[in-house]
Amino acid sequence: MTGRDRIVLIGVVVVAVLAAAWMLVVSPERKQANQLSSEVAADQTQLSSAEGKVASARAAQSQYAAAYASIVSLGKAVPPSQEVPGLIDQLAQATHEKNVEFAAITSGGASGSAAAGFTQLPFTFTFEGSYFDLEHLFSQLTDFATLGASGALDVNGRLLTIQSVRLAPVGSGSSEAASSDTGKLTGSITATAYVLPASQGLTGAGSAASAGGAGATPASSTAAPSSSNAPAIVTVNP
Repeated sequence: MTGRDRIVLIGVVVVAVLAAAWMLVVSPERKQANQLSSEVAADQTQLSSAEGKVASARAAQSQYAAAYASIVSLGKAVPPSQEVPGLIDQLAQATHEKNVEFAAITSGGASGSAAAGFTQLPFTFTFEGSYFDLEHLFSQLTDFATLGASGALDVNGRLLTIQSVRLAPVGSGSSEAASSDTGKLTGSITATAYVLPASQGLTGAGSAASAGGAGATPASSTAAPSSSNAPAIVTVNP
């Protein structure tokens, strides 16, 4: 064998060794590296998704207090039951603040349903006081629940929509002159309060029974507020 042949043979052996090394060592390692890269990319995607969920959960947690306060306010403006005694108490407190006498509250007949699905409770409220005191009281009643310019709900009491207001001298037999001497008028308001439908209760699990449960007063009963400024006559007709 010549020297050239030996060189060629050595070259062939080296190439064969390198090929075997590639097949046995480098190629599997490279394949494993590619697989690990794919797994790392998938894990990074899952990590990003988890971080997004955590950020959303933290944002929801930070908004929980405000959302809960909104639910409480909504329940005060439009409760899940009739809560006539609570309505009377709010009216009694308002009249006491405005130096007006709360004379009577009478239901306006059978309740109905509003466009938004709320149950309507029509009432007629009767008050006695001076013209300006009655005017201030009526303004306060319309401000029990209002929607601000920013869209935020400002709740100070039961949501009421007023259909009509009527002023007359005090007492059916009194003359206008006598009313002018005393400075008092009788103010009658026809208004509507609202109740959440049982299927849309604040707890999400309300029923017809629970909507008329504790704290609710059926339309055929008579109720009086706890305030000392209670109306002298409280009549709620069926």
